Amino acid sequence: MSVLVSVVDDDPMICQAMSLILTDYSEGRIKVISTSTSGADAVLRAQREHPDVVLMDISMPDMDGIETTRRLRALPHPPHVMILTSLSPSNTVERAVEAGVEGFVSKTDAPGEIIRRVLGVCEETPQFNAASQRQLIGDLHAQRPVSRRDEARALLDSLPERERETVLLAAEGLTNAQIAERMFISERTAKAHLSSAADKLAMGRVQMARLVERADLPPRP
Repeated sequence: MSVLVSVVDDDPMICQAMSLILTDYSEGRIKVISTSTSGADAVLRAQREHPDVVLMDISMPDMDGIETTRRLRALPHPPHVMILTSLSPSNTVERAVEAGVEGFVSKTDAPGEIIRRVLGVCEETPQFNAASQRQLIGDLHAQRPVSRRDEARALLDSLPERERETVLLAAEGLTNAQIAERMFISERTAKAHLSSAADKLAMGRVQMARLVERADLPPRP
């Protein structure tokens, strides 16, 4: 079954180019079901079309990509959202993650890389390129108030021990299979722990990783 994708960019030429890349290079694994040039239209289309993934531009005239992401993630059946960008201004990555973004795709990435990231995010694996990772780390080090750190620690401590452990391991970038191996449990159990933690915290996998980063926990033995 093909992954259903919507492309959102205020430049129709970018929408067309990304649609061609996703269609021509994915060997049928991806189907572009719509394109939008505004955030409001993107939300309306998502309500009707239920895309699996939305590729979202940051800068748009009516509603920026971050606010559009918040609205998409609040839908009853929210799509995965990845930011489609070339260069990100300071704090964009952090704000985007807090809104529910699960990855970044550069408009200049090779087609194969774009395809890999779109498919990867559907497997609940965060898709951040090196530039966005560096910016996120820089933003986090630039502002980490103690109150936010303590709040993050309290949220993590509110989880049952096994669920908390899976969240910490997922934040290290481990897959469900790797978490299962590390904790000596089945992959299904690992996924269930993460899903339960996500429900309790009302967060997605990327947001939970952001929570762990904000908690600034001491190194584990």
